[in-house]
Amino acid sequence: DARTGGFGGNCSGTVDAPCPHDGHLLYTLSALQILAMADALDDERLDKEAIVKFVAGLQNDDGSFSGDEWGEIDTRFSYCALSCLALLGRLPLPKWASDQEAKTVDENAIIDIHKAVEYIISCRNFDGGFGCVPGAESHAGQVFCCIGALSIAHSLHLLNEHPANDADLLTWWLAERQCDSGGLNGRPEKQADVCYSWWILSALSIMGRVSWINTSKLGQFILNCQDDDDGGIADRPQDMPDVYHTFFGLCGLSLIGHLEKIGDKEGRKYPEVDPVFALPTVVVQKLGLRAQVISEDGGKVEDRLKTHAVLNGSGAQ
Repeated sequence: DARTGGFGGNCSGTVDAPCPHDGHLLYTLSALQILAMADALDDERLDKEAIVKFVAGLQNDDGSFSGDEWGEIDTRFSYCALSCLALLGRLPLPKWASDQEAKTVDENAIIDIHKAVEYIISCRNFDGGFGCVPGAESHAGQVFCCIGALSIAHSLHLLNEHPANDADLLTWWLAERQCDSGGLNGRPEKQADVCYSWWILSALSIMGRVSWINTSKLGQFILNCQDDDDGGIADRPQDMPDVYHTFFGLCGLSLIGHLEKIGDKEGRKYPEVDPVFALPTVVVQKLGLRAQVISEDGGKVEDRLKTHAVLNGSGAQ
């Protein structure tokens, strides 16, 4: 969108006279992720500075981010904003980041990272989960957005400085999302859905707590959702598959190591997915992206996460 600098979800008009839809943080992040995977972030047609200004211009006085110029506020947009700036190498890090972590600190900070982090923490609830705004119901999708944003901002230690106790309380809430089928739901009393294989597993992976759920049963649930005819993955068994759930199903299989096992049987190697940036780890490493994760008990860290800064298993600095 030449008017705002962000990306829209589609483009009307003609090939010679395209008319992009309004720029939005959701589509801007998706566009940058696709360009990153295509090794095209340095394409001369990409106006990076316009994107940075677009993202920065959507931060509100309380630290939150609007999705577009029309003003909707949601913690999804906080994650999108910080991820966009990280991909473009323009994310300022907070004052508590160590010198080693702060390689991407911008002296002329284009957003207030401290307010951004404070707003995310303000969206945490008594049950340990996060909502889309302060006081909103905890939801697994929002948990990923908030944990992912805190990870990108090197601020996961703040989980243990909140009245809602510590990272273990959040992990317990996430573990309770596993249903009898092995699948995960997004909120209490809801059906399991393959998409939460990503939203929940990614947060657990960042916090070093994947072992808190039954990964074998989850892997079987995801595989049961694959359509025998066209190969796609649906939200749950016997439903119609779609690209959305296929992506999240594959990401879930990757995060629990099942995709690697399938690759071994087939004699091929599938790329691992990074739980913070939702990109192949090879892309994250090539771009030099460095977030923050929490180690498992005993200090162990998954190989895919070793390029990130690591807190000890309690989440304390």
